[in-house]
Amino acid sequence: METIAAVAREPRGAFTIETVEIEAPRAGEVRVRIAGVGLCHTDLIFRDQFAPYPLPAVLGHEGAGTIEAVGEGVDGLAVGDRVVLGFSSCGQCARCDEGLPSYCRDFPPLNYAGMRLEDGSKALSANGEAISSHFFGQSSFAAHAIVRAHNVVRVDQASAPLDILGPLGCGFQTGAGGVMRSMACPAGSSIVILGGGPVGLAAVMGAAIQRCATIILVEPVAARRVLGEELGATHSIDPLAGDVTAAIRAILPDGADFAFDTSGRVEAIQAALVALTPRGMLGLVGVPAKAEDALTINIAGMITFGQRVIGIMEGDSDPQAFIPELIAHHAAGRFPFDRLVQTFPLAEINAAIAAQARGDCVKVVLIP
Repeated sequence: METIAAVAREPRGAFTIETVEIEAPRAGEVRVRIAGVGLCHTDLIFRDQFAPYPLPAVLGHEGAGTIEAVGEGVDGLAVGDRVVLGFSSCGQCARCDEGLPSYCRDFPPLNYAGMRLEDGSKALSANGEAISSHFFGQSSFAAHAIVRAHNVVRVDQASAPLDILGPLGCGFQTGAGGVMRSMACPAGSSIVILGGGPVGLAAVMGAAIQRCATIILVEPVAARRVLGEELGATHSIDPLAGDVTAAIRAILPDGADFAFDTSGRVEAIQAALVALTPRGMLGLVGVPAKAEDALTINIAGMITFGQRVIGIMEGDSDPQAFIPELIAHHAAGRFPFDRLVQTFPLAEINAAIAAQARGDCVKVVLIP
């Protein structure tokens, strides 16, 4: 069948809106009619080949929609199910068995190969030209997507706003999960969150759910600092106004129990690291813009004070459990992620990218 998709054809090039052929779902797959798909910086990293992905390709990895067709061997899913699409994992390796599918042994090929691993085939084509599919197991910058059934999280709450649920599959679960799962910040603890984008503000909401006593948002854009305080931050710091470590210590003289970086800015991470309390923990999800950017760690100091630095992928979450939990928090008013979202038609993807880059909106969701 034919569908509409935003196709990436060259690094740093504009997406082109094209009519493409999409296959029927094969064994272990479903076809989903996309209601909305989040725009994530990761999509642009792969489009621009900072991380390799075979072009031309349909990217997009924060989709949500309704199942239209089910392939052979798929249990527990049916036509008409409302679903959020997560990342791909094998479901069988040691980390998957541990409930940590984002560290799946086969995560890179399942999510980044651009094809079915079983036979190297692609689910998409245009005028006889194969187009890479299965990005994060979904390739949802389109009106329809062929999705690995293992990616799919069914949405049982009829009132949940399906068109904007997609970012729960990556960005929002990364931010909230980093605080609620990876670091498991206890009630009464203190946390510094670096960056007030979608991941950082999801972390603010996650910290509020965890009942952290002090939640400090470090963010240069004033409007995002204001929004962060409305979402649960107890304090905010403008990193352009002076010494960030001193500003944190002015609020927390003994240091912060936790710091969570979404910015990828080494100078910000360094400032938070030296503002940690003994036994403090720094969680990292932001990727530096340059591969050569490196964090300097005083090993003797780390040993003396027992401080910990951890890398975090997808918030250490199991999407099958955590996405429904976040939807329930949203329904109860504890996770109002809709306040971060601005929708654009999929056909306006390039304008949406520019708007997000300018800071005109926090989180773009594209509507096919």
